[in-house]
Amino acid sequence: MLSARPWTPNAIVRLFLSLVVCFFCGSLLVTVLYHVDVGPRQDLRFYRLTAAALGCAAISMVFVYRSWTSENVVSRLGGFLVCFYGGICLGAWAQKTAQPPGPSVSQMIIAALSFQGAALVLIPHFLREQGLSWHEAFGFGNRRRQALLLGVILACLFLPVAMGLQWLSAQLMIHLPRLQLKPEEQESVQTLQMAITWWNRLALGAVTIVLAPTAEEMLFRGILYPVIKRAGFPRVALWGTALLFAGIHLNLVTFFPLTVLALGLTLLYERADNLLAPITAHALFNGMNFVILYSTMGPLIQVK
Repeated sequence: MLSARPWTPNAIVRLFLSLVVCFFCGSLLVTVLYHVDVGPRQDLRFYRLTAAALGCAAISMVFVYRSWTSENVVSRLGGFLVCFYGGICLGAWAQKTAQPPGPSVSQMIIAALSFQGAALVLIPHFLREQGLSWHEAFGFGNRRRQALLLGVILACLFLPVAMGLQWLSAQLMIHLPRLQLKPEEQESVQTLQMAITWWNRLALGAVTIVLAPTAEEMLFRGILYPVIKRAGFPRVALWGTALLFAGIHLNLVTFFPLTVLALGLTLLYERADNLLAPITAHALFNGMNFVILYSTMGPLIQVK
């Protein structure tokens, strides 16, 4: 049975607002790097708009990390929204003047660092703010061997199930033309297929197998699920976090398999009372998919 986690709504809101700002800054950085390579060198308007958008994002973070009390929460949140949405408008204006970047290895790495990487940087501050250790927050000291073993078992059992569910989802989309849906691979998978050097594959492997599972499990299973459950909505916590987890991957073919995986990871966390269990399962599941993907592709282009 999962132990109660004393998360405060105030701290959780500020954590997720910070992640939204970091991800927005990452998307701007991707556009800037792409524009530097292919855009006109003297396009000062693009750089001015981008700088202004980043400035608004920085000011919005100031509102997030200044102390929030019951008396100033409305003004703090209002100031954040004004600055952040101002940054979004300026960023959209800047991106409208630039060519949209296509999927690339650097884009995937920057996106991961701006979301999952930012989460791993912000969560320690989040814990210190509430006076909690890693063990108290995520149960890392509870029956470690059992947690690791349960994670390995779940990953091995779920891999063929996920493949079957993904195939079924694709077939339903093909045989239901009225829905006008076309099965497509995840953008992350397309990016992985583009990685043809050892350096790129190692970097993407670290993101896929280490960074993403650790950060996503801390956010979805470790923080978001317990706080919704503790508020008195256990079913909403279970299904809501599962659907949100599947939704952020932005792919219809994998939506159902990832929802089932998220449900399994949550129940595993409940069983083990140690976040190492779902982290292990998630990392091993991603790792096996990573190996399968590259084992079916051609040889690498050697880096000289």
